[in-house]
Amino acid sequence: MIGQTLGHYRILEKVGAGGMGVVYRAHDEQLERDVALKVLPTGTLSDNSSRRQFRKEALALGKLSHPNIETIYEFDTQDGIDFLVMEYVPGNTLAERLGRGALPEKEVVALGMQIAAALEQAHERGIVHRDLKPRNIAITERGQAKVLDFGLAKLLPKVNEATAADTLTDTQAGAGTLPYMPPEQLQGESVDARADIYTIGAVLYEMATDRRAFPEELPSRVIDAILHHPPVPPRALNSRISPELERIILKCLDKDPGRRFQSVKELLVDLRRVGSTSTALTTVPLLPLPKFWRKAARLGAYGLVGMLALAVLTITLNVRGLRDRLMGHPRPPQIRSLAVLPLENRSHDSEQDYFADGMTDELITELAKLNAVRVISRTSVMRYKNTDKSLPEIARSLNVDAVVEGSVQRVGDRVKINARLLQASDQELWARSYERDLSDVLGLQHDVAEAIAGSIEATLKAPQGSRKLRLVDPVAHEAYLKGLFYWNKRTPEALKRALQYFQQAIDKDPNYAEAYAGLSYTYSFAPELGLPSQTGKERQKFAAMKAVELDDSLAEAHTALAASLGDEWNWSMAESQYKRAIELNPNYATARHWYSIQLSVLGSHERAIDEAQRALELDPLSLIIQANLGGRYLRAARYDEAIQECQKTLEMDPDFVVAHDCIGFAQVQKGQTQAAIAELKTANRLSQGDPESLSALGYAYAVSGKTSDALNVERQLKASSADKYSPAYYIALVEAGLGRKDDALSLLEHAYENRSTELPFAKTEPMLANLQSEPRFRDLLRRMGLPQ
Repeated sequence: MIGQTLGHYRILEKVGAGGMGVVYRAHDEQLERDVALKVLPTGTLSDNSSRRQFRKEALALGKLSHPNIETIYEFDTQDGIDFLVMEYVPGNTLAERLGRGALPEKEVVALGMQIAAALEQAHERGIVHRDLKPRNIAITERGQAKVLDFGLAKLLPKVNEATAADTLTDTQAGAGTLPYMPPEQLQGESVDARADIYTIGAVLYEMATDRRAFPEELPSRVIDAILHHPPVPPRALNSRISPELERIILKCLDKDPGRRFQSVKELLVDLRRVGSTSTALTTVPLLPLPKFWRKAARLGAYGLVGMLALAVLTITLNVRGLRDRLMGHPRPPQIRSLAVLPLENRSHDSEQDYFADGMTDELITELAKLNAVRVISRTSVMRYKNTDKSLPEIARSLNVDAVVEGSVQRVGDRVKINARLLQASDQELWARSYERDLSDVLGLQHDVAEAIAGSIEATLKAPQGSRKLRLVDPVAHEAYLKGLFYWNKRTPEALKRALQYFQQAIDKDPNYAEAYAGLSYTYSFAPELGLPSQTGKERQKFAAMKAVELDDSLAEAHTALAASLGDEWNWSMAESQYKRAIELNPNYATARHWYSIQLSVLGSHERAIDEAQRALELDPLSLIIQANLGGRYLRAARYDEAIQECQKTLEMDPDFVVAHDCIGFAQVQKGQTQAAIAELKTANRLSQGDPESLSALGYAYAVSGKTSDALNVERQLKASSADKYSPAYYIALVEAGLGRKDDALSLLEHAYENRSTELPFAKTEPMLANLQSEPRFRDLLRRMGLPQ
């Protein structure tokens, strides 16, 4: 259509499209002005009779003249094309403005009053819009609201004159946009002006919270919510809005038309009252009291009177909670850290434990998006499953201000969550129950998280490029939760089962990004799965790339991809993926944990320690993350601190192999070889001859002069390589301890040829210190892309 002419209108560009047609910007060649030209879909008006009726309706709408209503100029037909000509409103729609987040209350009220004023004028002329939504509200370049598209409106029957001639588009009684429809319109009942009051309430709700009143995606769930469920109170999603504005919004959204505002005039009165209060509040200077008294002293008597008046006003309006403090009322709690305790399985079936644990995992993931709130990771909170410890004890142990506890119950295809937010002192701050279909379980978790966020005056981060919550296939979701359940066990048998369940989830739902991320994580344990290392790496990377492709906003996907890129020695790309994961979810301990290891490999020891410490803050009871901090100190040659951190791990679990290894490594470097040998013997016994523990023991024997014992360890490593994962890298450590540099370097070359996962650690490996100056060793580092 671009460049064509309809009537005396030359079409310039397409500006929008919808169910009622395509809208173009066109130039009126007669009046020399730009107009909006809406071309109706082919077949909308099938005959001349329907065209005459539509023209009559268009003329009725054209009589609307108001600064906040888009004017209709005419309706015409040319060459079988039916089109409306309307006022062209440059600027953006409210929907586009909402793409930047919720609006300040002052702006919500100001735009709300303009929209209400537009509807008031329409209602006075007997016209109901019936399709009010953010896309049908333009915001001009001067910030003025313009209500667009009365094409779905309906002329109200006039008192005592209810004839067919008074009805506009009566044949479209079911038309409109589902999430904004009032209950009576959904049920096919006759609608009046109160239907528009409901929809303006839905628009105000979205402006104030940046979320639809009923955000469900599945149409049947939207209908069920509109007909039977109340919306989440706006202040639970955005605590900065006033109680009065919340009251207005919820009154508009009442399911019973008789309990809503009975006219737009009533609504305007209340909006103006809120608007005047908001204006008064924004014009009050917020002066701290010490400055107030100093300034009063300088101003003298008249200034003192004025400042005293200001102080009275400040206290009356409770600015910054001053009145509450003066009256001895407690201030709202400051929640800066939070833990989600394992949800109780209320299904009375131990086979459903995986479901409760998985729902806990997913709720933690959702809450981890909270801005400026530290959210504890899964590993630490799972230690309190079925615990008899008191809540204050748990809060102290996890170092958090508040905890979420609750239960989950699955009955057939429905799931119910009861959740409570409690301060560390055990005082309840918030409690609520939710129930949904299993297909909408992600929406349920998001709603719980948003309500918790609102209660602690925080906001959920919505990363740029994030997708809307989608429905999930219940069978796929169940398989995914089972995959998580077994992956968290980390035993070879459990990892194999996790692999099967993640794959089942993907087979059922090929677009399940989280399942692909889980698959990638599981393939990183290729030896435990009985797979060749290279095969595991290839599958790990494929699954990670697929996860990122499906959902670029998923921190777990970027972390999985970073790990696979690190295995390929693509350090810069891996680092960018770790940074992206942390940007998306600053509370994701695994991303920080793995990133700290890569930073150590590259020799950035201080940054590595910082990331390891941050990971530990997020997961304070994780054995591997606690031991990892010791490992970062070890690589930085800070051996006393390495021992200290790994001792903390052993206080939680005396049999944790990695901590014994770390302490033994550090003791060798400190020259405490006898203590180191004892420590590494313990590690070797607990690990049942794991190559890492065994090779460190062999190195300790070698540097302490126990050559025969070292050679015996070397033989064990070589003998076990036939049936156990025993890379050349570990044998090279023993050779380096024996002083056999050439043999050690040859083994490292062999590890390079096989793309050994362990080889990059050679750069900062204390046990290879005697090879650091060798040209062959430096060339090896160069080929791996490691800094010299």
